[in-house]
Amino acid sequence: MAGRVRATLSSLLILSSALLTLASGGATKVVQGQKTWCIAKPSADEATLAANLNFACSQADCSVLQRGWSCFYPDTLMSHASIAMNLYYQSKGRNYWNCYFKGSALIVTTDPSFGSCLYASA
Repeated sequence: MAGRVRATLSSLLILSSALLTLASGGATKVVQGQKTWCIAKPSADEATLAANLNFACSQADCSVLQRGWSCFYPDTLMSHASIAMNLYYQSKGRNYWNCYFKGSALIVTTDPSFGSCLYASA
């Protein structure tokens, strides 16, 4: 379990450094055809993560987060919120505004998938 926590923290630090920095007029632009994912900011508080998880799963199929499914572990709010936020972002067309979540999310270009949990990408 401690190894999973360390791996998750390491992944989140790497992912947070991979934030897209192509900005114009305050809007993030994505290079045509580039794969992107939406994850929770490591600094997001638990109440915000819980709200994001609930909202995203009310709009997208979060069945992969259920016990016994590929993305249940690690069973942390940060991990589950990130997966749910990405599912929402992907299902809504990968627009930067679909990864805002009141400033608690990041768009990354590094695939955050781990183990058997594959993050969706378009």
